[in-house]
Amino acid sequence: MSSPPPFSGAESLHKRVSSRSSPGFLQRLGDTMGGTVLGIGLFFASFYVLFSNEGRAIQTTRSLEEGLSLVVSLNPYSGIDYQNNDNLVHLSSKLWTSQPLHDPNYRVVVQAVHLKRQVEMYQWVEYRESKDYQENGQDKTETTYTYNTEWKYDLINSRHFDKEIGHENPSAMAVESVTVVAPDVRVGPFQLSKGLVEQINNFQKLRLSDLPSLKFDSFFTIYEDYFYHTPNPRRPEVGDVRVSFSYAGLSGEGSFPGPAETVSVVAMQSGENLKSFKTKSGYKLEVLYLEELSAEEVFEKEHQHNDMKTWGLRAAGWALMFLGISLTTRILFTLVDWIPVVRELVSLGLKLFAFCVSCSLSLLVIASGWLFYRPLVALGLIAVALIPLLIGRSRAPAKKNQ
Repeated sequence: MSSPPPFSGAESLHKRVSSRSSPGFLQRLGDTMGGTVLGIGLFFASFYVLFSNEGRAIQTTRSLEEGLSLVVSLNPYSGIDYQNNDNLVHLSSKLWTSQPLHDPNYRVVVQAVHLKRQVEMYQWVEYRESKDYQENGQDKTETTYTYNTEWKYDLINSRHFDKEIGHENPSAMAVESVTVVAPDVRVGPFQLSKGLVEQINNFQKLRLSDLPSLKFDSFFTIYEDYFYHTPNPRRPEVGDVRVSFSYAGLSGEGSFPGPAETVSVVAMQSGENLKSFKTKSGYKLEVLYLEELSAEEVFEKEHQHNDMKTWGLRAAGWALMFLGISLTTRILFTLVDWIPVVRELVSLGLKLFAFCVSCSLSLLVIASGWLFYRPLVALGLIAVALIPLLIGRSRAPAKKNQ
């Protein structure tokens, strides 16, 4: 279900009601069996996500520690020292490119690493909102379709609309979006690899009003930093196009749109090139930050990113396990869903069961990944994982002595 944005252009709507017979017990049971199979698959997938994530985190941590012990900081103003070939080096200096990037169609010129042209077209967009209800012993769904005109980057196929008549979109964009990349990007005397250049992604929108001596064809209209392919940008029609530009990695000496940016790089020196360095653990170090940082600060940031990614994947693994257990045990709810009071109690009990089991099993899987790297941490996690089980056992009623 999706709802339209707060602002839109033209708008129309219509409703459609569909009905179906209420499913019987056997049909509900069959539908639940399909969810059970999916739940089993998600349950085992969670083990893979959790365990592989711990291995990745351990490998990354070891590699960063190794990299920090090997890295050599270079002076950006000195020449290339070929004795550092095949060594991991650190360098902070300004970006430099040999020539500006330009878009000949719109005569935009910027001295930067990336120049992106983004094209939007005014199109019809379909939103739908559904609600289910019962009437005369049948399950019914009322779907409300709303059609708005909006600026969209992607082409929307109106043939998939519930009501295409009156909401037709063009079949193709009049202008294509494109990103131009400088062929030779340097930091100090070194040329950056493709992997390092891709990390320069601090895109900022280009202010067209600040462009010096901008000249364009008469069928363009500039309004609010957009090139409009229409003489009336305030009242666009379906099929009209507007174009904006953004840039990343300023690398020129001039004042527009700003001075060259300083970056910090950690990579392997290979002649006059900087590229990825492979550690003993198999991890590749090829790092660029869009600020001036020491080697220690670069590696500290990498450790922080590794921690964030690790915890994100842990949360994703736990969610997969919780969902898998919930779907697998859903069949118990289906068996009693015709009894209102019992249905609610069973539903609550199944959710608590899925939560407790997924928490304990997730911690056990995480602990197993750390067992051979940090045994004390692994033992601590195992102890925490057993807490829900111990609490449940302690609250169980004691057997009466016979």
